[in-house]
Order: sequence, then structure tokens, then C-alpha cells
Amino acid sequence: DVEFEFLDDSDVNLGDSSSSSDDFPLDIEDEDDESSQKVHAGTSNIEENRNFWDNQLQLLQTNVYKISAVELSIRNATKEAIEEIDRSEIECSCGRQIKGSSARECRNCFMRQVSRCLQNAGFNSAICNTKWTSSHNLPSGEHTFLDVIHSTSKQKPDVRVIIELNFRSQFEMGKASEDYNNLVRKLPEVYVGKVERLRNIIKVMCMAAKRCLKENKMHMGPWRKHKYMQAKWLGPCKRNTSTNSLSMEYSQAVSPKQKVKASMLTVDLSDKISNMHCTAVEVVY
Repeated sequence: DVEFEFLDDSDVNLGDSSSSSDDFPLDIEDEDDESSQKVHAGTSNIEENRNFWDNQLQLLQTNVYKISAVELSIRNATKEAIEEIDRSEIECSCGRQIKGSSARECRNCFMRQVSRCLQNAGFNSAICNTKWTSSHNLPSGEHTFLDVIHSTSKQKPDVRVIIELNFRSQFEMGKASEDYNNLVRKLPEVYVGKVERLRNIIKVMCMAAKRCLKENKMHMGPWRKHKYMQAKWLGPCKRNTSTNSLSMEYSQAVSPKQKVKASMLTVDLSDKISNMHCTAVEVVY
């Protein structure tokens, strides 16, 4: 079972770690010997590589550990929601009884339960669905996650907090270097944070993935590139505040106006469709 790990409160507002890139300056005498030049170039490459990974780690820690009071409040509520689901027995929309950590096996039902708990706690939570078509170097895809819209005051704009229940696994790679895996281990399993913070983390991890694959002389799949990862959480999406499985499935299946074609098999169904309740869906850009 996947462990839904949150950051401890003691980790919040962790100070920046300083890079040690300038602690050991190179003192190599100039020589005309070709082998000496190769050693110098190799040493420079090693130092540059070490500086890169140290810098990525520092940037990642800054964006993971430093959070606002709003983010902390929603994060704690999300943690309580998951713990409550673990303790209770719920009925999956798939028609089977699930209990405890097995509730996480059905991603859609799990997200719906977490969103319902957040709504009961007073948060404007919704299930979000992003969907994009293929373009140059970007394959088509879609992704579903949660968010919370927090209203502060009339003078200030609303704050949008993204909730991804399987965040760390989105960046895991097979045959990755130890430096890259070290960054992945710093990521929380459940991400709760502002859009700006998520954008920074995506940039750090995609740069690290590109460097890792280049070092291993491996091809970088388009689904790991920066543009694709951004599309998952930061593209236009449909927000669905309903936690009812039937209305959620119907609203997600909405397409441009299409005429219902009647047949001997659908004559009764067409009458029911006309009276079917459709949940309003908000589009976020």
C-alpha cells in the first residue's frame, strides 16, 4: 500500500541550505601537456555537475518546506480527511465495500471522498479535470486532481491551492541517478500548495530529469517534459464541486451539443436523458 506521507509541521519554514560550490576552489597549474588539460576539463565538469544538483536541491527545499498559513490549514485538513477515510468503511461507486487504506485503490472514489471531507470542513473544494490535445512535441492527455479556492477578502484575489494525492509518483523514473532520486525523496506524497509553488517545483524536477537522462544517455519521453507536466495541473480545467458519483461522471462526459439518436434500444433512455440532472461545471483558466 502506498503511504500517504505529509511533511511534519517541524519541517515548515526550513531555512535555505547553502551551496558548497565555492568551498573548494581549484588550484591547478597551467601545463601544456594534453593529458593535464583533459584532467582539468574533467574536474570542471564534475564540479559543474555537483553545483547543478546542489542548486536544484536548494530550490526544491525552498518551495517544498516554506508554506503560507492558508496552505498549512488546507494541508492539515487534507491530512485529517485521509486519516478519517482510513478509519471508516465507505462504498466505492464501483459497487464494492472498501475499508481503510484499500479505499485509495480506486483513485476517483478516493478523490471524491477527500473532496467531500474538505467541503464538510468548510473549504471550497472541487475535483478538477485538465484535458489537452496533441501538438508539436506534446502528446494529448488528461489529468484529475483536487483544488481549494480560498477567498481572503474583497480587496485581494482568491487563492487557489492544488491538492495532488499521488504527487511523488508523478516524478519517479526507472534507472534514475542517485542525485535525481534524492530530489524525488524530498517531494511529499500528497502535495498541497499554491499554483506558483507547484510551477516552481515542476520546473526544478523537469530540469533535473533532463540532466539525469542526459547523463545516462537516455531519451526523454515527451510525457516527462516541462510542457507536459505543466499541462497536468496548470492548464485550463473543469471544476466539479459535486461529490456524487453519478453527477460527476455525467458532467465529465459532457460534450458539444449532440442529438440523441433514438433506436429500439434507446427509446426509453432518451426520455430519461432529457430529465437528467446536470451539475454545473466551472472552467478555470
